[in-house]
Amino acid sequence: MPKPLTPASTAAEAIARLREMGSDENRAGMARFGIETGTALGIGSTDLRRLARDLKRDHDRALALWQSGIREARLLAAFTDEPDKVGIAQCREWAGDFNSWEIVDGVSDLFVDTPFWRNLIEEFAADEREFVRRTAFAMLAWVAVHHKKEPDATFAAYLPLIEAHAADARNFVRKAVNWALRHIGKRSTGLHAPALALARKLAASPDKTARWIGKDAVRELTDAKTLERLAKKAAGDAPVN
Repeated sequence: MPKPLTPASTAAEAIARLREMGSDENRAGMARFGIETGTALGIGSTDLRRLARDLKRDHDRALALWQSGIREARLLAAFTDEPDKVGIAQCREWAGDFNSWEIVDGVSDLFVDTPFWRNLIEEFAADEREFVRRTAFAMLAWVAVHHKKEPDATFAAYLPLIEAHAADARNFVRKAVNWALRHIGKRSTGLHAPALALARKLAASPDKTARWIGKDAVRELTDAKTLERLAKKAAGDAPVN
């Protein structure tokens, strides 16, 4: 039976465990979902999350895992790094290595826990590299989900950024822009109206990509289940007389 990973495990030990768990069948399946498999071992996210729980957080080990270049090791690095020890230079370096939407989305969830996440969103949105720009909007979507205490005004202020990049036709950018718009609109009743207004504006755009982003967002933001969840949330947030 393989030796279990623990918080004392080194990067080398974690990588050895990953190699034991690799699956060529899973690797082939990943490729069908547009995941870059050049350095992949073929381990699903559920198993990686379980390993991350065993390892716990360790900044130095996360850096070593990232340097390996292995897909699974890089995701483990994102899942186990210590946000308070992550510097902006590290974020820029890692973003420059991004080569897959899946890596972007996993690492973006780490980046939003840094104190400079706003700076990264602005900087990465202005970057012309496809996966770096995707990072900006993946981060925005994660912030909308996870930062419960962030005021609505923060997200309303990002709607112009979404509009500015809604015509970026690159697949992994447009999907992230759409993701961010939908999650902002579903965050609260206060954000639903301006997000839906932008979605409708984009849906009427002469630009094909903007139209797709807008129509897809309109569909979700006007869905009965979405409206019901927002109404329940608003009722739960209302002050008790």
